[in-house]
Amino acid sequence: MSSFPCLARFVSGSGQVRYRLGDRLVDRYLEFVAGRCRPNTLRAVAFDLKTFFTVIGKDPVQVTAADVFDFLADQRGDRTVVRLPDRESGLSARTIARRLSSVSGLYAYLVARGDTPVQVNPVPRGLLTRRAGGSRRSRTAPLVRVPRTLPRILPPGEADRLVGALRTHRDRAMVLAMLLAGLRRCEVLGLRFADVQVAWPAAGRGRGQGRPPPGGPGREPVLRRPWRLPA
Repeated sequence: MSSFPCLARFVSGSGQVRYRLGDRLVDRYLEFVAGRCRPNTLRAVAFDLKTFFTVIGKDPVQVTAADVFDFLADQRGDRTVVRLPDRESGLSARTIARRLSSVSGLYAYLVARGDTPVQVNPVPRGLLTRRAGGSRRSRTAPLVRVPRTLPRILPPGEADRLVGALRTHRDRAMVLAMLLAGLRRCEVLGLRFADVQVAWPAAGRGRGQGRPPPGGPGREPVLRRPWRLPA
């Protein structure tokens, strides 16, 4: 355990990038993640686990919930310094929540194996509140409160550059559906060709006053509105 955690990056025989930290169980979990996640997710999980065990300084099978709370306190850093953009201190709440998720995933894997000393996931799902009644989920407060931010509206110039950078008609149709029809990503992914109505814009008529659609010269088909959404 003297070299743990020591993050090592290597290329497997199939040409895929893999990571190791120097512990048998943790390395097996990283192999499991590599088989079901994208390379960027694998890299993030590897770095998150390295950060956690560097701060805790314990064998993975000896970690307790108290160690998780100590890690949270360490990640929040100096509470007297506040960032102006989001008014948070230390690391961002999203980064801390992601690292907790990586650690929780590791211990969920160790518990599911059934052949390790780990019987309970040491990462709490949340803290119980004092509110009476309701379901258990409604009475649980998260360990890390991630602020909800509103989406940023693209100005017309950025929207033109975004659509102009797309290479296929499929991608253009999906982006135009979100830009012009106000559809959300999940709604666009559920659309079929029969669910939409396509119209040809006429220059100089209607509310557009001759303005071409984003990324087009003015005579390309654009999505007017969803005809119907799939059930």
